Amino acid sequence: MRSPDKPAQPEPWPLFDNPARTAPGSTTEIPRILATPLHQSDQNRALRRTGILVAGLLGLLALAYFIDLAMSSGDVPRGVTVAGVPVGGITRVAAEQRLREQLEPRLSHPITLEAGDVNATLDPARAGLRLDWPATVDQAGKQPLNPWTRLSSLWRTREMSVVTATHRAALTAALQGLLSTTDREPIEGTIHFVGTRPVAVQPRSGQHLDVATTTDLILARGIRGGTVRVPVTTQPVRTTADGIRAALHDVAEPAVSAPVKVTGDGQDAMLMPDVIAAALRFAPDSRGGLTTTIDNPTVIAALNPQLSSTQKPGKNAEILIQGAAPVVLPSVDGRGIDWTASLLPLLDVLHNSGPQRTLAASYVTLPPTLSTAQATALGITTQIATFSTGGFATDSGVNIRRVAEQVTGAILRPGETFSLNGYTGPRNAATGYVDAGIIDHGRPSRGIGGGISQFATTLYNATYFAGLTDVEHKEHSYYISRYPAAREATVFEGAIDVKFRDDSATGILIQTVWTPTSITVTLWGTKHVDVESITGPRTDFIDQKPETVTGQPCTPTQGERGFTVTDTRVIRDANTHAEITRHTRKVVYDPEPQVICAP
Repeated sequence: MRSPDKPAQPEPWPLFDNPARTAPGSTTEIPRILATPLHQSDQNRALRRTGILVAGLLGLLALAYFIDLAMSSGDVPRGVTVAGVPVGGITRVAAEQRLREQLEPRLSHPITLEAGDVNATLDPARAGLRLDWPATVDQAGKQPLNPWTRLSSLWRTREMSVVTATHRAALTAALQGLLSTTDREPIEGTIHFVGTRPVAVQPRSGQHLDVATTTDLILARGIRGGTVRVPVTTQPVRTTADGIRAALHDVAEPAVSAPVKVTGDGQDAMLMPDVIAAALRFAPDSRGGLTTTIDNPTVIAALNPQLSSTQKPGKNAEILIQGAAPVVLPSVDGRGIDWTASLLPLLDVLHNSGPQRTLAASYVTLPPTLSTAQATALGITTQIATFSTGGFATDSGVNIRRVAEQVTGAILRPGETFSLNGYTGPRNAATGYVDAGIIDHGRPSRGIGGGISQFATTLYNATYFAGLTDVEHKEHSYYISRYPAAREATVFEGAIDVKFRDDSATGILIQTVWTPTSITVTLWGTKHVDVESITGPRTDFIDQKPETVTGQPCTPTQGERGFTVTDTRVIRDANTHAEITRHTRKVVYDPEPQVICAP
């Protein structure tokens, strides 16, 4: 119990529970309740401090992220390298400049193309190959937004390839420009002679660059220099080095080792080594070697003059006009060398390299190309047509006489075609023709062979009335009064000709007679037909036009009107007089201009 005279003293509150002094239901429970909220407050304060710290740190990181993102905007992402050159973290312009300076000299070297056994150099710039630095930098992409990617780029690298800009057409053109270096035609092995010394030509296969495949290969490979083996197609050869070597030692060297003596009928000839060398011909065989032949004309050209005295040429039968009638002069056989038979053993003789090498000439009878019997069988017995013209100038007469001399005596066999240009050959000063008057575009002029058209007209009319087949002829552009209208002809060497064919069963002999004032062509043979010419009226006249000539030689003319006219040839059987054919030819003559010579 408490003492009544002393009031009770309260005990102090413990800071912590004391189980020994606390009993259930006592007042000491109050301090336990007060101590618990005091501990949780401290923890909350700690958590708040930690949250603030983390939030601040995250804020700093976010701030740093956005600052980094803002500062690197437009730059190449960090960690990017191109062919080992770092370009990350710098501006695109700077990156392109760095790549140009450090990589372009290294990657733009010439490309060596190994094409078979030939090398060729390809210039990338001329071939349309170049480095595309903007596209190369574009590969790096934009700035990454992933924070981890941005953070890891501080120690990681990302390698990018170089982008090449190509122009396929330019590359193909550049490769085609190298074909003269890479391509070659196959060379067959053979033997040629330097003087009389045989020299072997070694065989070599041909090759051709596959431009399309090489273009694809270069485009896929890129611009970097170095050596590229490119595809070629090869063209094999048939000969081998061993085969050429054998032909050289076994054939060529013995062939020219000494002359060959050719014995004739009372006269000998020598075939010298230089002629042998010129006559030998080599060609690939089926075993890699060479076959050998001899060019007989080369050998004959060397031997024939030496043996000419041992030969007698034959003589063709001739048909001459004597006493106004054809007479056959008999043919004469000749005697000559049968060169084919004579030269047949020559190759075997040439294989012998000894000093005594001989060959015998073989002689045969040489019949004429026109025997007496053949000439008689042509049936040239009668005059079947004749035609004359005149009125030519003296200088034209020289040319007419020359062509008449060449043509007279010509024989046309059944079925044959006669060509005036072909028979006379070139008509120039060397063959006896002179400068004479011609008509050039309606105006008088001069030229070598002037006047030949008058002979052509005379010859054409003789064949016309003989009933021969007209193969080719052309009238003058302007009418010439001394010729029959629509029944005349002109010639021009190499362009305009007079051609006719003998379609009868008998032959034709052409006879020409020249005088200073006329030319006559007569045809002899067997008369099968009668010919009539019907000339139509002149119609559709065209007036001439004046033409003034200034500053050049000029001869004034009045000119002539142009017109249209027809000619009808009627052919009848000479015995029955029955009409065989009737043909009409229409000819349009141009107006000949009136030439006025200006003072």
